[in-house]
Parts: sequence; C-alpha cells; structure tokens
Amino acid sequence: MAPTLGELAQRLRAGLPELEVAGDPATVIRGVCTLSPGEPGCLGFLANPRYKSQLADTRAAAVVLSKRDAAGFKGNALIAGDPYLAFARIAAVFDASGDFTPGVHPSAALAPGATVPPTAHIGACAVIESGAVIGASVFIGPNCSVGRDAHIGDGSRLEGNVFVGPRVRVGKRARLGPGAVLGSRGFGLARGPAGWEEVPQTGTVILGDDVEVGGGTTIDRGALGDTVLEDGVKLDNQIQVAHNVRIGAHTVIAALCGIAGSTRIGARCMIGGCTCINGHIEIADDVVILGFSMVLKAIASRGQYGGIPARTARDWRREIAGVHRLGLLQERIRELERRAGIMSEDAPPRAARGRSDKGDDGGDQDV
Repeated sequence: MAPTLGELAQRLRAGLPELEVAGDPATVIRGVCTLSPGEPGCLGFLANPRYKSQLADTRAAAVVLSKRDAAGFKGNALIAGDPYLAFARIAAVFDASGDFTPGVHPSAALAPGATVPPTAHIGACAVIESGAVIGASVFIGPNCSVGRDAHIGDGSRLEGNVFVGPRVRVGKRARLGPGAVLGSRGFGLARGPAGWEEVPQTGTVILGDDVEVGGGTTIDRGALGDTVLEDGVKLDNQIQVAHNVRIGAHTVIAALCGIAGSTRIGARCMIGGCTCINGHIEIADDVVILGFSMVLKAIASRGQYGGIPARTARDWRREIAGVHRLGLLQERIRELERRAGIMSEDAPPRAARGRSDKGDDGGDQDV
C-alpha cells in the first residue's frame, strides 16, 4: 500500500533526524513528481529558492522543502535540513527500476564451479566462468561476462554487456552500467628492437562497497598490484581509469575523464567532465577539479583547481579574466600610439591604408 506522509517521515527519520511533517500526516503519497506542474497524490521538492514561486500553483500532494522556504506555505510538507537529499531518499522508496525475478535464463552459460545463489538473476546469454562467486540478490543483465574467480558482492547490479575480468572483486551494492569494462589489460608496453612488446598486467581490479561505474567506462587491471576504487566512488559514463590507479572513498568523477596509470586520487574529491589527469601523481583529499582541466602535476592540498595546466581556481579565473580584457587593452594601446604618432607593428602599411577599395574602373572590388 502507498505510504502516508507521516509514514514516510517516520521511515526516513533515522537517517534524517531533523525531518518534520507540516500539514496532514495522513496524506497518501503514491510517487514523486516535479514541483511544476506537480501531480495529485505525488510528492515534489523545492531545493533551489529561485523556484519558490512555483509553490503557489503546484498540484503536488506534498512538497519537501527547507524550513526557510516553508515559511508561509499552507500545503502539506516535509521540512528537511537538506531537501534534495531527503527527496532522493524518498524517491528511492518508489523506485521499482531495480526489481527483478531471481533465476537463470536458459541461454546463460554457467561453468562448473561457478557459485550462483537462488536469489540472483542471470540474464540471457550471460557467461559466468569457473570459480566466479555471485552474491545474494545480484542482478546480472543480458550478455554480461563474469571471469574466472571473480567475485560480485551482495545486492550488486550489472546492466547489459558488462565485462568483469578474471579475479576482479566487486563489493556490495555496486552498479555497473551498460558496457562497463572492469579488468581489461592495462596499457603497458616496452620498446623492443622490432617494435613494442606487451608488458603482462598481472594485477586485477578491486571495487569497494556502494561503487557506481557508468556505461562505457573502462577500468584497467593493475600491472603488478591492483587498481582500486574505495567505498562509495561514483564514476560517470565513458571514463578511462588506467592500471594501478587508486581512487579514494566517496570521490565522484564526471563523464569523459581520463586518468593515467599509477595515479592516486584522494577521498571526497569532485572531478569535472573531460578532465585529463597525468600518471604517477597524487591528488589530495577534498580536491575539486573544474571540467576540461589538465592536471599535469601533484595537488598537495584541498581546494578548487582548473585550467590547462591546472592551477588554483582563483589563479585560473584571474588569468581568464585577463585574456578577456586583451582586446580592450590592445585598442587602448593603439589609441595611445596614434596620439603619439607611433606606428604599431600590427597596423597595415600606410600605402595599404590609403589605397582605394575600388578597382581601376571605379567599380566595387571584392576583397
């Protein structure tokens, strides 16, 4: 049965102790919705004060908002210290996208010696190799491949076409997006007399609990040691993580980033999209790197960084502002040179400046 507003508050109060109910706690909530226009029977949220004007016309049965924004609101509400976080947890209550029926599809291939509990789902054409261990309530989507002696932790979800290489260890409650690759060969090459020769990559990949790996993201196995993503790391789509990289707990990395080998990234970092990070460097905890940056050397202290090459965000913004003023400065210099009778080096020759733009016949001439 659909919960009431009061039941939702009671259910979430353990993790959100400041949660309060305003209005009728018996209001039934059947789902979540946007604030505008809102849907009857559903719960919306207001996290950005700029959208407060939408409160007056929302059709939502209740709204999650802050104490400040709740002032004067006459409707049903859940008042939270962090409305967005509260809404995320409420939305999870109604999210049925991860539901599945346990069982093994007839077209799936399970090697002798693979361990698959009855609570797991193994999709069509999936391959589970010998020695692999699948945890309780794991979802393995169609065309996934789990290599020999790999381990998938309880409650994890592998969407379609995911590759998990030999000996890879995935913690509990992981989410691996479509086409994710864990444990591919690291890009290790040695130059020989006849060309490049492969350096064997003998390590593997280890993921902690609650890790998310987006669609199309590739994580290479280590050359000697392992490539490690600690608990709570969140990777967006189409990211390259090279061999022997270590990413600290609860770091988030946006799409299209590339991280070269043997780099260590600290805990709780935030890395913007399309950022490139050099190999064999260390990035401290609590670092924010702006999108489209290039990190060429170590970052030893927390803070914001950006640019090419990356430096503190304050220095980078100052330099960009200076670049934007170059045109104005150039015009001012030309004006000063004109007044002083100085010919600027980039000014056209006098003959060219005095020449008519018309041809010999006096007609217009294309330039």
